[in-house]
Parts: sequence; structure tokens; C-alpha cells
Amino acid sequence: VQLQASGGGLVQTGGSLRLSCTASGRTFNSYGWGWFRQAPGREREFVAAISRGGGSTDYEDSVKGRFTISRDNAKNTVYLQMNSLKPEDTAVYLCAAEKTRGWARRLTGQGYDYWGQGTQVTVSS
Repeated sequence: VQLQASGGGLVQTGGSLRLSCTASGRTFNSYGWGWFRQAPGREREFVAAISRGGGSTDYEDSVKGRFTISRDNAKNTVYLQMNSLKPEDTAVYLCAAEKTRGWARRLTGQGYDYWGQGTQVTVSS
């Protein structure tokens, strides 16, 4: 099972990026997904999550209204649309998937069974 994240890059303040995370090795239709980020010298933090059925989403307070998580089950892919980017959004963004942990644990790393390698997002001021 592998999760491959992509879509990161360098963008100016106020710009947009769309991150993708594609799963291979099995069908992830019934998995919950999450995005986390880690900036240099800081702990990994929760960014967004989408439930197994896609009916529920959750966001970290600082990204609410700017970021949108979505999923395309046919493509085994989850997306993170990031708008109005700020320098403080600069980090490595990691995707994760869960089958056994449940929605209640979505905010922590322990809530996920599989992790991707991360993609760098840099927002210049």
C-alpha cells in the first residue's frame, strides 16, 4: 500500500495550490483521509480530514474558509485545494488514510494507518 502526494510548489502570498494524494495497492473507497503539515522546527499538525463516506469534513481553525478537502473514489485520490495562501502555510504536507482508527481520532497521527511521503509547499511573502 502506497500513498503518493503531489502538487506542492512555490507560490506567492494569496496564491493557490491543489495537492493530490493517490493511493495504490488497494481500493481506498471506504477509507478516511487526512492532511497534516510539518514546518521546520515545529511539530506535525492536523490540517484537514474527510470521513470514509465523504459526508463529513473537518479543518484546523487557521485554514477554515481557505482550504477544501475532497475525494474522488474512482481515482483513489484525495485533494486539498488551498486558496489565499499565507507564508505561515509553508510546510511539508503529508496525506494519510485510515481504515481501522475511526473519525474520532482524525486530529492526531495515531488516527491513521497509512502515510504518504509529503510534498513541500512554500509561500513567499
